[in-house]
Amino acid sequence: MLRPRIIPCLLVHNRGLVKTVAFKDPKYVGDPINAVKIFNEKEADELVVLDIDATAHNAEPDFKMVANLAAECRMPLCYGGGVKTAEQARRIIGLGVEKIAISSAAIETPDLVSEAAQEIGGQSVVVVIDAKLDPRTGQTLAWTHNGTRNSGRTVIDVAQQAEALGAGEIVVNSIDNDGRMKGYDLALARSVRQAVRLPITLLGGAGSLADIKALIEACGVVGAAVGSLFVFKGPYKAVLINYPAPQKKDELFLPALS
Repeated sequence: MLRPRIIPCLLVHNRGLVKTVAFKDPKYVGDPINAVKIFNEKEADELVVLDIDATAHNAEPDFKMVANLAAECRMPLCYGGGVKTAEQARRIIGLGVEKIAISSAAIETPDLVSEAAQEIGGQSVVVVIDAKLDPRTGQTLAWTHNGTRNSGRTVIDVAQQAEALGAGEIVVNSIDNDGRMKGYDLALARSVRQAVRLPITLLGGAGSLADIKALIEACGVVGAAVGSLFVFKGPYKAVLINYPAPQKKDELFLPALS
């Protein structure tokens, strides 16, 4: 039986683990390798690592860092950042990574999605769509390059194109909700869930386990990607890596499994 997934998301900047708010002002919170070790112990469902420097600096993936992360990680690992060719995707998979996340390049050179799917298999190709509401039109648009460039296309349009090109999963990352810990954009989640048949994952906004449960209630079998909630603890946001225990996860999954 398919089950929802609860997925820690680690942002890497200058090889350090950071957190952002609305994709801005990265704050150093620790060493990514140490975080991976803790999530291993807590038996996380999957792990997403996004290098926020690579695309912004037009650099290729940091293969040495990826190799170190993959060697340490005992759960399925998805890496994103700077992937612009199918050959880069193949090389990263060869390092022990299960999934490749393509973001800006999926919009600028959409053929990369199909080329990567042919090279490594569609199940390993994840298209990440950075989403931001346009208050003038009420549409949620896809942005690129760490939320600095407006593609002018709707999230739904990009998601459906990615599905047609052979992607295996869609991740929708809310720029507006990033780091605010006030809940997922459930309306956006529902609209993407209805628009594509692929597995989808939502990222941006989780501030409590109740927010994860609300997402599962809204979308059923879905990936709930989480950043700040699994890095910070308490009202003063002390850095403490955490993850729900198996029994608590089962309680969160009940809406999708009943």
